[in-house]
Amino acid sequence: MTLDGKTLTANFEDNQTAAAIVEKMPLQLDMMNLYSRELTYRFKQALPANEPHTTGYVVGDIAYWIPRHSFVIFYKQTGEVISDLQMVGHINDQKGLTRLRMGGHVQLTLVSAD
Repeated sequence: MTLDGKTLTANFEDNQTAAAIVEKMPLQLDMMNLYSRELTYRFKQALPANEPHTTGYVVGDIAYWIPRHSFVIFYKQTGEVISDLQMVGHINDQKGLTRLRMGGHVQLTLVSAD
């Protein structure tokens, strides 16, 4: 993935939601910076999500928040527990996420390594 001009790698989970996102690649998403903790893109239509949980997260987690069809990348830990969250993957390079704390929207490009 390329996030705000920086290339990062991520591992995706083996679930329906991750498969649906990979199937849509390559993707270019205008990510909103929300709640001083996450980048979010809201898909117009719901993605399949068969393993929703109420859970916390760690920096670098990639998730899908079912109620708003939101693709989310967490870049700051707030200790919050979130309901209806489907884990999608995890970004391998934590240092690449630190500059996102400055706020503002960023462009995300997702491509499959296959």
